[in-house]
Amino acid sequence: MKILVLNAGSSSQKSCLYRIEETTLPKHPLKPIWTGHIDWTVAEKEGILTVKANDIKQEIALDVVNKSEAIPIMLNTLIAGKTKVIEQLSEINVVGHRVVHGGIKYTDATKITPEVKAKIAELIPLAPNHNPAHIEGIEAIEKVLGNVLQVAMFDTAFHQTIALENAAYPLPFEWLEKGIRRYGFHGISHEYCAKRAAEILNRPLSSLKIINCHLGNGCSLTAIKDGKSVDTTMGFTPLEGLMMGTRSGSIDPAILIYLMREYGLTADELNTLLNKESGLKGVSGISADVRAILEGMKAHNFRAQLAFDMYIHRLRSQIGSMLAVLGGLDALIFTAGVGENAVLVREKACEGWDFLGLKLDKIKNESFPVDEDIATKDSSVRILVIHTEEDWAIAQQCWQLCN
Repeated sequence: MKILVLNAGSSSQKSCLYRIEETTLPKHPLKPIWTGHIDWTVAEKEGILTVKANDIKQEIALDVVNKSEAIPIMLNTLIAGKTKVIEQLSEINVVGHRVVHGGIKYTDATKITPEVKAKIAELIPLAPNHNPAHIEGIEAIEKVLGNVLQVAMFDTAFHQTIALENAAYPLPFEWLEKGIRRYGFHGISHEYCAKRAAEILNRPLSSLKIINCHLGNGCSLTAIKDGKSVDTTMGFTPLEGLMMGTRSGSIDPAILIYLMREYGLTADELNTLLNKESGLKGVSGISADVRAILEGMKAHNFRAQLAFDMYIHRLRSQIGSMLAVLGGLDALIFTAGVGENAVLVREKACEGWDFLGLKLDKIKNESFPVDEDIATKDSSVRILVIHTEEDWAIAQQCWQLCN
């Protein structure tokens, strides 16, 4: 079976092709036979397509008016040139899409129908930077591959098990009835990492209390008990919660009223401020990238140090919040770009938890761990670094729907 996965972001399109020849689903993630990545941030009026296959890396400049026109160009590299891995696109059996927002309706991988596509479009106001890209991807596949089976996996789905008292905001009840509630995001990653943790620890997932720290440009924590999400830091939108690369995370909402009244900021300007100009980037004045922040700290840059200290303080504070919800902890997981690679972030995040019996092995922490336990032998809480595999999780669900 050949499974194509599309993982669209606000300024990128990541894709990969898996070939599963086994009659049973492999226990561990397979490597895709082809990957394609379109980045729209490199140049002002064009995208850069990077394709990897057959031990070859190829870069192609995309000069297109509509971003959806880039997807057929990307797919053509599957059947032509040095990155060719299949004879024709009709060999693709199923296409899986990561969809950021599915509201409260979808709790599982779902076959995409006109009704499902309409719902994704209906939720665009709740995910304006992502859901339009998902619609573009779905429609591009329809044009190129016709009636091939398409499947949606929703980032919000894993969090539908959160109790209403944790999901509702303390606003007049009528707003809850209109859909103003906490949805949570990064669900595909959180669920995958929880299952992988159970495998690494050789324990039933149903026996574990887990806090999963998904730390990338976007950041969120999820408290997982008995394999289910019981609380998470992101809310109505991915803006709530932790301090992130360019997002502020949670702030006093009265600040927005003040900025509107005293400085005349519009809704669009506030959106840009909170989502694009805040977080590590806004405080440091350097970058949203933790690596650049760490370099700034080495140069004794005050704002870089402040940004890092704020980031760690909020991370530790929210870990404490998740801990209170769980009533105990078996495993603390670090995943995604920062979580998997930033040694100092993990070290600082693990400080001060002696009362839990949580002890980090600094040598293991500094040894580039992947899917490993980096706690000391006598630590009461296991500390795991797990390489998140969102694309493989989507491919797994596609395979199961087809078998």
